[in-house]
Parts: sequence; structure tokens; C-alpha cells
Amino acid sequence: MESFVNLNGKIALVTGSARGIGWGIARRLSSAGAVVILNDITGEELLREKSELLKSEFNAESDLLAFDVSDTRAVKEAYSTIFKKYRKLDILVNNAGILDDSLLGMISDETILKTYRVNVFGVINNLQYASRLMARSNSGSIINMTSIIGRFGNSGQVVYGGSKAAVIGVTLSAAKELAPKNIRVNAVAPGFIETDMVKHLNEKIYAERMNSLKMGRIGTPEDVANAVLFFASGLSSYVTGQILGVDGGMLI
Repeated sequence: MESFVNLNGKIALVTGSARGIGWGIARRLSSAGAVVILNDITGEELLREKSELLKSEFNAESDLLAFDVSDTRAVKEAYSTIFKKYRKLDILVNNAGILDDSLLGMISDETILKTYRVNVFGVINNLQYASRLMARSNSGSIINMTSIIGRFGNSGQVVYGGSKAAVIGVTLSAAKELAPKNIRVNAVAPGFIETDMVKHLNEKIYAERMNSLKMGRIGTPEDVANAVLFFASGLSSYVTGQILGVDGGMLI
């Protein structure tokens, strides 16, 4: 994987990066020279395996922090560790998220709370500590992962769509607040992407999703990662408060 963007010397934290889109983003940033701090709640063993893969594939330095983004104390401790070891953070990718579809009338309080704790509170938790650390060097790029569902909605996804719409609101507000500190905040809104989540769909729904893609193919984690790389790099040095759809012209 070649990269025309140079992120040498940059420290990047990617939440939820043990698999799927998060792993694709970690690989892309690593290929561009960044020191990637991997994060997931699956535990350190899997993260160590992923770290070794980055080293073998890109000869890249990486790190790992296995914390729950919805746990404020754990997030605070993680950023304390980052500060002690690196003294800075250049890039944050708020990728960790969960999806639990439920029709109206069947949505439990537990589903609402769990989804918002991870998808919204987790983003804000990381934003708060990352922005403090980035402000020390008067620079930084924060990329939040929202979704095409958060932009346009979808039947059966009121909770998930609401949480991802909230991420858009968080992004737009944080961009305004942090711009004077030269910290950019943008979001990427993926459409139908080939991940483990897709594998759980039945054939009928999968076919419907495929038929909605104007470009005629499902997206890949690498497609999303390339958009993140743009926001993480100097190529977007004058870009903030933007929501970039990576959806192949999907209609929902």
C-alpha cells in the first residue's frame, strides 16, 4: 500500500481499530508514516496481533490502548498515558461505534443508552481530552465517523441514525470552537461498506443495498480510510466542519 501523503512523526489514535473500517484506517495512516495507537474493547491480545501486522507490513511503529470509549475515567487515563509517552497527539479518529437495529415500538431503554454511550458520549469523551492535548501544540485533526444513516435516515434505525446524526452536530460545533486553536474537526459518512456487519444481512436485504449503489459496487474499508487520510493530512489544512460522504452514490 503506497501513500503520496507523509505523516512521519505524527501520532494518531484510532478508536475501534481492531477490525473493519477502523483497521482499514489504522493501516492507511500507518502506511503514510504515522505512529498509530490502536484501540478496541476486545482486549490487548488482539491489538498486539494487529500491531505486529502493522510492523511486518509497513515496518511501522504502533502502540495500543484497550479502553472503552464510553468510560470517561478510562478515556482520561488513556490520554494521560499518551501524554506521558508522546507529549502530543496529532490525529484522532473517532471510529468506535455499535449498531443495533430496532423497529419503533420495540426499542428498549438499554438499546438507546448503550448506543448513545458508545456512538455519542464516546466521541465527546475523546474530543474533550484530545482537544486539550492538541491545543498544547496549537494544531491537530479530529475525524469523526458518522454514517449515511445519520445524514438521510433509514427505516428500523431510529436509534442508530439518531446517534450518528448527533455526531454530525458534535462535529460542526466542535469545528467552530476549536478552529481558533488550529484544530480541525471533520466527519466521514460511510455508506454500504464491506465489513462484518454486512455479513449478518440476509440475501434479500443485501441485494436491496447493492441495488441502491449507483457505482455498482460495495465500498471497502480502504475507500473510507482514504477519505480519513485526506482529513488527517496537510492536504486539508484549510478544511474544517465538513461531512464527507463515502457511499458510491447510494440512495436510501
